[in-house]
Amino acid sequence: MAIHLIIDGYNLIRQSPQLRKHDQEDLEKGRKMLLKKLLAYKRIKQHVITVVFDGWMEGHFSEGHERTGGIEVIFSRRGEKADEVIKRLASQQKEKALIVTSDRDLESSCARQGCEVISSPEFEAKMELSQYIDLKGNMEEDDYESFQSKGTKKKGPSRRLPKSQRHHQKVVKKL
Repeated sequence: MAIHLIIDGYNLIRQSPQLRKHDQEDLEKGRKMLLKKLLAYKRIKQHVITVVFDGWMEGHFSEGHERTGGIEVIFSRRGEKADEVIKRLASQQKEKALIVTSDRDLESSCARQGCEVISSPEFEAKMELSQYIDLKGNMEEDDYESFQSKGTKKKGPSRRLPKSQRHHQKVVKKL
């Protein structure tokens, strides 16, 4: 089953060292580079992807919707922040959606709606890992460990995680 990824666009761009460089040169260039990476990811994973950008300072009076290679791009209307659009989408999608943001307020609001939330750096690592696997084929265990963001393996008796964390891991594993 494909996941509906709802991405806080500028948050992901500004959390990524690679994308931040392009964003500092030109805002449009940063958006295009993000969409280019997401298109490559969508080709591999086939998830439904919606990217939301802020348009509240300079945007149109109505919300802007575009489709770029199967990715829905939304620009919030003037006077409305992207966070508000993402909250609205989260309330509609509930547990079908996975929100990509590092904004704590947005994260807690979406979690209350029943959505799973993943941080922008964690999602970027998953995206790069899937592209690496696509290029190289099957990975050896040593290669996979180099992509893991968490440190060492735990030693000692296993401990069952709480149900909410097990569900989160299950959803993130699909990425």
